[in-house]
Amino acid sequence: MPTPSTDLAPGVVASDWGWRYAGRQRWAARHLDFTIEPGERVLLLGASGAGKSTLLGALTGVLGGDDEGEEAGSLLVGGKHPTRMRGHVGLVMQDPTSQMILQRIGDDAAFGCENLAVPREQIWPRVRAALDAVDLRLPLDRSTTALSGGQQQRLAIAGALAMMGGPGAPGMLCLDEPTANLDPEGVTTVHDAIASVVADRHTTLVVVEHRVDIWTDLVDRVIVVSADAGLLADGAPREVFAAQREVLTRAGVWVPGAPRGVEPRTPPTPGEPLLTTHDLTIGHGRAHPVRTMEPTRVPAGLSTTIVGPNGAGKTTLALTLAGLLEPLAGSVEAAPSLRPTSAKFLTRAMHRRFDPARPITWASRDLLTRIGTVFQNPEHQFVTGSVREELAVGLKALGRGARDIDSRVDALLARLHLEALADANPFTLSGGEKRRLSVGTVLAAEPRLIVLDEPTFGQDRATWIDLVQLVQDVLEQGRTVISVTHDRDYLEVLGENELRLDIASPHPASASSPAGGRPAGYEPGGRLPKERQPSINQPSTEQPSDHRMAP
Repeated sequence: MPTPSTDLAPGVVASDWGWRYAGRQRWAARHLDFTIEPGERVLLLGASGAGKSTLLGALTGVLGGDDEGEEAGSLLVGGKHPTRMRGHVGLVMQDPTSQMILQRIGDDAAFGCENLAVPREQIWPRVRAALDAVDLRLPLDRSTTALSGGQQQRLAIAGALAMMGGPGAPGMLCLDEPTANLDPEGVTTVHDAIASVVADRHTTLVVVEHRVDIWTDLVDRVIVVSADAGLLADGAPREVFAAQREVLTRAGVWVPGAPRGVEPRTPPTPGEPLLTTHDLTIGHGRAHPVRTMEPTRVPAGLSTTIVGPNGAGKTTLALTLAGLLEPLAGSVEAAPSLRPTSAKFLTRAMHRRFDPARPITWASRDLLTRIGTVFQNPEHQFVTGSVREELAVGLKALGRGARDIDSRVDALLARLHLEALADANPFTLSGGEKRRLSVGTVLAAEPRLIVLDEPTFGQDRATWIDLVQLVQDVLEQGRTVISVTHDRDYLEVLGENELRLDIASPHPASASSPAGGRPAGYEPGGRLPKERQPSINQPSTEQPSDHRMAP
């Protein structure tokens, strides 16, 4: 494979460019005209569904051919069609799981370097330096599927940074919501790592992020796109936010300093605990225990938030409370008012272990109306070919009539701003649209308790306000909500009862001897000491015995 040159970072020229996905009437992006100079740093903003991720996909040449959609106008990267510049442009996608290729952390972070034909003696020093830069200090043989959402996001970024670490590196880096799943410390760490690489290598940078204050100190320019009207604004950050403040706020852009637009409610007196834990240990199988919990109660009628750093076990706890993940020890007990009255929906085998006090033993249909869960990755709960059908799945399972289903689905489509996408395939939606749809699929069945994992991911200001008000409406109806979140504004509005988790069993950074058959410096249980960790941007002369991990 030829090694891309980075003598000059590529620029971008868009001339009335647009893209429409196959089977859609509406254009995902349209009438885009702009030029990005080599080495320029751009923050790309716009409402949810405005085509930001589509544009990044186009810049990196991964949108597909004519069978995937229709292209209008022209888009050039380095003077060439983007499909001819693959390998010259790095991409971190909105969904980190879509970039996890291999089973182990080290292999996955090295994958991009291998595809760029980076010399074997440079790959592992780059990998270790990139993982350290994003503070993912875990054994290199740790399974990628055992990582939390935030850790997966760090891994995806580390893979891109490793590619940027020497001769032959891509000259342009595109980041799609790179901090959406990160804790506050992780946001700072990732920002600084990217700033270092961009500064050292004169890299062209395009970042999509709804929370603009994270990047305003790093970028030279802000481009605000609209799905229908081309560019809404283009210029230096301070000038754009000052001159176009009202226009951008109406368009759903998070303008620095703008009010939240929704205030906390006055919470009621807590009701009985709907869920109570007893001597609970959580994890994904005996080989991967996460933590042992202090006694925990989820009070009825309140918004309970689960907070803490990436890898602390927030999602694992949420799934366990929701009756979707078996405790390793102890139990989750449901209040009598939440329990099913019979086991009639269970198979004979499941009937033998049924305990009305333990949600993990309930039938799926019982969970549907009692505990509804919105997963961290919305695609994991899509099962149909259209948005409308997706919203109707739970209602059909409950045996609701056609008229009732249509009425409920129409109301949810309007409330979630998905009417124009009713017939679209859920997997083709933007990240923010997927999140709103996943919330709607759970709300349709009106469960007593709703568990939300990162509910505001990918939302612009307008849809964030709508979603938070929707959660407040659910609470006002007397229902209970549990949310896993890093969103500070969400916590300000809905943090009525907080469960804070810290890292229970940290993996200390330590040196260990090379294992037979593995690269020199590869440590199954530790990392290199800090003084031996090479910079991302400085190739090391360390010679690994092989450029892949032993199977």
